[in-house]
Amino acid sequence: MSTVSELLTTNLHDVFGNRDAAARRAAIERTYSPDVTFTDPEGTVTGWDALDQKAAGILDEAPGAFQFVEEGRRYVSEHHGVLAWGFGPVGAPAVRGVDVVEVRDGVVVSLTTVLAESTASD
Repeated sequence: MSTVSELLTTNLHDVFGNRDAAARRAAIERTYSPDVTFTDPEGTVTGWDALDQKAAGILDEAPGAFQFVEEGRRYVSEHHGVLAWGFGPVGAPAVRGVDVVEVRDGVVVSLTTVLAESTASD
C-alpha cells in the first residue's frame, strides 16, 4: 500500500507529468480509486477516464519542454497530502499550484488543484 507522500509523487510525475499514454493510464489505475474526483478551476470530473483526459489535455496543450517540478515541502497526514509544483520550462514555470489529495485505503479518492495567483514578478 502506498503512503500519502508516495501518492503525491505518483500523481505529479507518473500521471500529470507523463506523456506516455499507456504508462499514465497504468499509474492512474494503481493510484486512484475508480470513482476519484478531480477538481480544478475548470470544474470537477469523476473517474479514471475523466482524470486521464484531464492529464492528457494539459500535456497535449503544453510545449514539449514543459514539465512539472516539485516546489517546496510536502505536507502529509494520515489521510491528506499537499504538494506545491511548477509547470513550464525548467527554472521558469509558466504556472504554479498545489495539489491536495485525500487518501483512503492506500489510494487517492479526491484530488484538488489550486493555482497560484499571478504576481508582478511572475
